[in-house]
Amino acid sequence: MARLARLLYFRPRLVLVVLLLPPMAYLFVVYLGSLFALLVNSFYRLDGFSGLIVREFTGTTYAELLLPANLDIFRRTAGMALAVTVADALIAFPLAYYIAKVAAPRLRTWLYIAVTIPLWSSYLVRVYAWKLILAKEGIISWFLTLLHLDFALDWVLSLPVIGGPSLSISPIGMFIAFCYIWLPYMIVPIQTALERVPGSLLEASGDLGARSWQTFRNVILPLAFPGVVAGSIFTFSLTLGDFIIPQVLGNSRYFIGQAIYSHQGTSGNLPLAAAMTVVPILIMLVYLLVARKLGAFDAL
Repeated sequence: MARLARLLYFRPRLVLVVLLLPPMAYLFVVYLGSLFALLVNSFYRLDGFSGLIVREFTGTTYAELLLPANLDIFRRTAGMALAVTVADALIAFPLAYYIAKVAAPRLRTWLYIAVTIPLWSSYLVRVYAWKLILAKEGIISWFLTLLHLDFALDWVLSLPVIGGPSLSISPIGMFIAFCYIWLPYMIVPIQTALERVPGSLLEASGDLGARSWQTFRNVILPLAFPGVVAGSIFTFSLTLGDFIIPQVLGNSRYFIGQAIYSHQGTSGNLPLAAAMTVVPILIMLVYLLVARKLGAFDAL
């Protein structure tokens, strides 16, 4: 043992290799290996007659992604992810600013706990709680009926794109649940970015005669924008790949996660499921490159 300790002491690079070897092996074998297997399977095809996977390289599976039904799934999912990201940014920014710049240190701690405490509970419990809240017999419908505003809810549910039988089975219901579930992931990066904004800059802006809106537009927003982009990475990617909320609160219109689950589990079309998985990966690669250009990684 003394000889081994002496060997490691005089060879720090060997220590680094020993420490990094297990996680790097896991990364390359399990994570990257599974992604490579996924990519390989996406170039196979399913025989329509026998239902068996034909293991020969072809591009016919990717050609299926261009069918109108599949393109509609991609547009629907990306549109929902973009809408949730924008809504969460608008909701999170004022709260993050209050936590970072206005609240007292003690209150700031409690507000930070309040923001993160939903993450301590089960994801499924929160989703099914929203299922009950948004149901026809839920508290939202009861409260709107109490205020004689149920006609407004009926009007929203009658809209062709976002409506449905009830809030618990509609795109608007999914949107509400998505915004709630991913909101902490937007608040924390924005708060971190706002805490890095020096108070002296805000004071200098006020001393130079800038109004509150001018200070926000020319000082606060540019410096905090990398935090907004960093938060959008989480909200956009998590919405893009989620299938539980669309499964619980959605209707017959599929999202990417549902389609992948259906092709892989129900129909056994593993090549098409793998090809559909590549699409959000490519979308997120482009999104991450843009976010990197905007300095989002500095706010993580």
